[in-house]
Amino acid sequence: MKGTGIEAIRGDITAWGGDAIVNAANSGLFGGGGVDGAIHRAGGPAIAEECAEIRRRQGGCLPGEAVRTGPGRLGVRHLIHTVGPIWKGGSAGERDILARCYRSSLKLAAELGARSVAFPNISTGIYGFPKDEACGIALRTVADYLAAAAEETRPEEIVFICFEADNLALYEEQMEHFKQSGDHKGNRGK
Repeated sequence: MKGTGIEAIRGDITAWGGDAIVNAANSGLFGGGGVDGAIHRAGGPAIAEECAEIRRRQGGCLPGEAVRTGPGRLGVRHLIHTVGPIWKGGSAGERDILARCYRSSLKLAAELGARSVAFPNISTGIYGFPKDEACGIALRTVADYLAAAAEETRPEEIVFICFEADNLALYEEQMEHFKQSGDHKGNRGK
């Protein structure tokens, strides 16, 4: 079975040059702060125009779901918007919603034929999801998705792009644990 390369790097997701970037959007797809604002600024007005069309057509994007727009001026083929949960202490289904963000984004990326996908740290900024827990959910959900995906639709590369050093340290630590424990379900980490 061909493995998917999984890595975490520190950087600016808007400068990444693979097939698909996942945006941590808000449910109205308005382009807010954090990574969402950075993606809208770097990608230009075409992204906002396509988001407005999605709002007209379906009212936005529900938490845990994903929609696609063109990338505007970003150096990728696809821009996938997903809406993470706002942390309310963990009793409002936030963990399941966050896992759905990763699954629905990867499913949409597969439908689009994306061979490489970059994720930001979804919901860990102003939405307040605990960073260490969000990292574990991201890695487990991606590993589970890859283990179940057909080889021909599985991406060749998944990159977690961390803007902050503390997020990168969490990913590196938890990825090492996955490798040592064999919890990566046959996927090779970089």
